[in-house]
Amino acid sequence: MTAALRRYPVLLALCLAALFMVVPFVIVAVNAVKSPAEYSAHGPLSLPDGLYLDGLKDFWQRVDFGRKLVNSVLISGSVAVLAAVLSVLNAYAIGIGRIRGRAWVLAFFVLADMLPQEALVYPLYYLGKQVGLYDTRLSVIIVFTVVQAAFGTYLLSSVLGQFPREIIEAARIDGASKWQVLWRIVVPVSRPTLGVLLVFFFIWTWNEFLLPLVMLISNDNQTVSVALGVLQGQRLMDATMTNAAALLGVLPAVVFFLVFQRTLTRGIAVGAVK
Repeated sequence: MTAALRRYPVLLALCLAALFMVVPFVIVAVNAVKSPAEYSAHGPLSLPDGLYLDGLKDFWQRVDFGRKLVNSVLISGSVAVLAAVLSVLNAYAIGIGRIRGRAWVLAFFVLADMLPQEALVYPLYYLGKQVGLYDTRLSVIIVFTVVQAAFGTYLLSSVLGQFPREIIEAARIDGASKWQVLWRIVVPVSRPTLGVLLVFFFIWTWNEFLLPLVMLISNDNQTVSVALGVLQGQRLMDATMTNAAALLGVLPAVVFFLVFQRTLTRGIAVGAVK
């Protein structure tokens, strides 16, 4: 094994990267089920004597984590689906429709994707107040759908730009309309790439903190990432509850990633073969 790692430095780098990602998660999980007394006596790297679940229960009840979980799943799932659909429609017009000024349109989407969220906070806050969408989950869904679709449009445009024109021409000769070409030919062929986008859109939206913090002020509409900030700024910090909160916050995203890991791997492999 050691000889193989020496011969393949890329494999060594991947193993080290995986180790650096797994070890913090393991430490958080261990400290989440450790009592405060054990943490104070033996530190964060010791193993617990048993399962201490009061930290998980206290955090769940303190922030009403069940409602926060539903909100995050609803927002992230809606954004993933809507952004993927919007990306397909935009990319179909740009990549296959070959609209005029294609390069400038793509540059606009890239610029929109690179714009820092800090610059969007006040305009979105003011606009949400004016249209009556402030402190609603719909406002966050709309914002992140547009933000994620900017990246999805740029990615899918380059993919659909290389789509075989012969297939499209054959479908049109057979009488297929533009919508039929899109939904019966382009979308099924691009399904692996769309699967990758769905996974990324869901996880990226799940981890968002700043805009949900500003746009969702009521307790009933807040997300998991915002709930994790409740423990910050206290005079006394409960280390075990903080680890419990981190574990509960990241665990759903990890489960979602593991469930759709095959979809992600298949999409990347198909893109590499193409």
